[in-house]
Amino acid sequence: MTGAQEPGVMYTKQLRIAALAERFPQRAFTSLAHNIDAQWLKTAYLMTRRDGAVGIDGQTADDFVRDFEANIQRLLEEAKSGRYRAPPVRRVHIPKGDGRTTRPIGIPTFEDKVLQRAVVALLEPLYEHDFRDGSYGFRPGRSAHQAIKTVWDGLSSMGGGWVIDLDIQAFFDTIDHQHLRAFLQQRVKDGVILRLIGKWLKAGVMEAGQWQRGKVGSPQGGVISPMLANVYLHYVLDEWFEKDVKPRLRGRAFSVRFADDAVLAFSNEADARKVLEVLPKRFARFGLTLHPAKTRLVRFRPHREQRAETFDFLGFTHYWGKSRRGRWIIKQKTAKDRFRRALRHISLWCRANRHLPLQVQHRHLCRKVQGHFAYYGICNNGRALQVFRFRVIWYWIKRLSRRSQKGWITWEKAGQLLARLPLPRARVVHRWSF
Repeated sequence: MTGAQEPGVMYTKQLRIAALAERFPQRAFTSLAHNIDAQWLKTAYLMTRRDGAVGIDGQTADDFVRDFEANIQRLLEEAKSGRYRAPPVRRVHIPKGDGRTTRPIGIPTFEDKVLQRAVVALLEPLYEHDFRDGSYGFRPGRSAHQAIKTVWDGLSSMGGGWVIDLDIQAFFDTIDHQHLRAFLQQRVKDGVILRLIGKWLKAGVMEAGQWQRGKVGSPQGGVISPMLANVYLHYVLDEWFEKDVKPRLRGRAFSVRFADDAVLAFSNEADARKVLEVLPKRFARFGLTLHPAKTRLVRFRPHREQRAETFDFLGFTHYWGKSRRGRWIIKQKTAKDRFRRALRHISLWCRANRHLPLQVQHRHLCRKVQGHFAYYGICNNGRALQVFRFRVIWYWIKRLSRRSQKGWITWEKAGQLLARLPLPRARVVHRWSF
C-alpha cells in the first residue's frame, strides 16, 4: 500500500468545519462533501478497523489494499457522482447477557466501512458543537466511565433523588427514516452526504441468504449507526429535556445518555413522575417505544430503615452504601447480568479451548481478565472483581480436569499451576473522590 496519509490534513479541515458550526449554530450546511477527497478517504482507511468480520462480499482489508490507489479513487468517484450502491449488511446474532436471547448486528462490507468512516469524520466536528454535555456515547474524547462519574457527581450533589431508568425497545431497529432525515437536514443539506446516508438506511440486511429491505432502523454494527443514533436522540431526548422540560420543573434535574442507554435524575418527586408520564408519548411521536416493565422510576435516596432501591447503568448497579467514615455515599458494583455474561463467556471459552497448551490458555485468559478489570475496575467494586477472578480460576481448573485422565485436579496442584501461571489480580483502574 502506498499513499496513506497521516490524519493531519483531515484534522485541519475538521477544525474549519467546527469553527463554522460554532459561528453559525442555526445554519444547515449545503457544502460539506467537497472536503472528502482521496487523501480524506485514505485517512478514513487508517481509522477503520482492519481485523473485523467481513461483509456479504467477503472482502478483507488485505483484499482492499492490494489495489489501494485504484480502489480509493473508484470509491471517491462513485460516492461523489451518486453511482455508489450501498450493499446490504450481513446480519449475525450475538448472545445477550441472559444467555437465551440474541442481539442482531449488521456487518458492512469493508469498502462501506471506509466510506462510512469518512462521512462520520465529516459530521463529527459539526455535531460536536451541537450535542449536549450529558451525551457520552461514541463521541471523541468521551467514555462510559465519564458518563458514570457524571451520574455519580449529579446525584451526590443532590443528596440522591428520583431516577428514571430508560429502556428503549429495539432502538436501532426502529429509528424512523423520515424523522431522521428531518433531524439531519436541520444541520446538513449537502446532497451528496444525504444521498449516501439514505442509501445506507435503505440497503437492508442479508440473513441466511435472504435480503430484507431497510424500511426502518439503522443496523447496529455499522460505522455510521452510532452517529445517526446520537443525532436522533439528540433531538428526541436531549434537546427536548434541556429546552422544554427543565424550565418547567420545580427542582433540579439532569440527564446522562450513552447511545440509547439513558438516565434522568430529579431532586423533586413530582417532577420525576410528571416526566415519566409524558416520556412514552414523546418517544411514540418519533416511532420509538419505551419498555413498559424496564422503564421505571427509582427512589434513589439513602435509607436508614429499609433497603434502598438501585438502578443499572452502563454495566454497573448504582446503590447507596456507607463509606469507611460512616457517611452515606453512592457506590457502583458490576451488574448481575453483566457479571453472569462475562463468566459464561469465560466458561464457554475454557470448554472449547481446554486442549490448547497451558501457556496459550493462560495468555488468552490473562487478556480476558485484564479486559474485565479495565472496565469494571472502579472504586468500591473490589469484591466483585475478586469473585470474578476466583470464578475464572474455578472454570479453568474445572475444564482442565475434564481433559485429565486422573480426574479432578486437586487444589494443591491447582495452586502449583497458578503459582507458575498466575492470573492478574483485581485492581482499581478508575478512581473518583468521595
